[in-house]
Amino acid sequence: MFVFDRRRRRGAAFHLQCATALLALTVFPAVAASPLTLQQTVTLAVERAPLVQAGRAREDAARADLDRAGRWPDPRLTFGVQNLTVQGPGAFSTAADSMTMRTVGLSQEIPSGTQLAAERAGARAGEAAANAETEQARLNTRQVAAAAWVSLWAAEQARDQIEGLERQNALAIVATKARLAGGTGSTADALAARAAQAELANRLDLANADIASARAALARWIGSEAASANLAASPDFERLPVTDAHLLQTPDQQAPLLDWESREDRAEAALQSARASKHPGWSVGLDYGARAPGLPNMITLLVGVRLPLFPAHREDQDILARRADLDAVRAERENARRAQVEEVQRLLATWQGYGRQVRRDRDTLLSLAADRSAAALAAYRGGASLQPWLEARRDEISIRLDYVGALKAWGDTWVQLAYLLPEYAQ
Repeated sequence: MFVFDRRRRRGAAFHLQCATALLALTVFPAVAASPLTLQQTVTLAVERAPLVQAGRAREDAARADLDRAGRWPDPRLTFGVQNLTVQGPGAFSTAADSMTMRTVGLSQEIPSGTQLAAERAGARAGEAAANAETEQARLNTRQVAAAAWVSLWAAEQARDQIEGLERQNALAIVATKARLAGGTGSTADALAARAAQAELANRLDLANADIASARAALARWIGSEAASANLAASPDFERLPVTDAHLLQTPDQQAPLLDWESREDRAEAALQSARASKHPGWSVGLDYGARAPGLPNMITLLVGVRLPLFPAHREDQDILARRADLDAVRAERENARRAQVEEVQRLLATWQGYGRQVRRDRDTLLSLAADRSAAALAAYRGGASLQPWLEARRDEISIRLDYVGALKAWGDTWVQLAYLLPEYAQ
């Protein structure tokens, strides 16, 4: 019975392994072959970014600092000998003099409540700074990873544009050979057509090299395996996930300014700490002294207080300095806010300008350039010169590559605007 059950279990396990292998062959390749979207790219990049992981570690450190902030310092234990004779026949003997005592004591510093509150405020500002740095790292990672995706997508668009010219170039070579064979063409035309084909091949090789380079840049953020997947269609660069007005009204919530609030909080906490220095801190100590046998033991109780007797030369100057620091931080924050609004306005203008250029190229210039090349080739077949086709082809190549360049710049500015705000970068 035991042997039978064991064989049955082995059989069941074998069938389970077969089913698992079949599932891996059918499902996983489909998942791996799915196109890589821009959103998947930024999600993977944030999950794997070392700087984001470093930010999380700093957040843990800041929370630990906040937990210990605003607490009393540890008590202090002291022990030793008081009034020890160092001369005469009983030198260094604890029994030589009745005033000699072996002492042990415990003391505690008691900071003022304002000092403890200032320390907690500084720790809260430190935690807010760590959170802001982590969020900045997330947003910056999204931006650069999305820009890498756009670069690869644009490189593939450039290759497609160049490949779209190969068929007509082949027709031109056939036409030059036919006219040469018929006695109406020239060897120069045939050579020029072949040179144009070689030039196109060079451009195609360069486009493939650009694709490989862009894929390597993308692999830095999401890994080689994910970066090797085919790309999905681009998002709609015509529309931003947030309105222009909202971007201009919320500079403090955007990635470059996220840490300024914590900087101001830290400056305010430093000013609070300087003001707290005018509130004296206390200390309490208790010492127990053991004297020679037969003599009564003693205790000593000490209460101390710090006396800010000359605040005009110390505490008040510290307060003035910290208030000046706070004013400087506020002025710098306002300057950064204005600069960010200017940058957003510039990006919006650039994004809108490239959008108009892309639409004009796509709807007008590309078709006109293609029609011009086709008409010039048809005219050559009818007996005209090949030179107009060569010139039209060079112009068409330039227009197509300018179109791809505008596409990339359009996508880059869209990425910079779309991932400025944390709430819209999910």
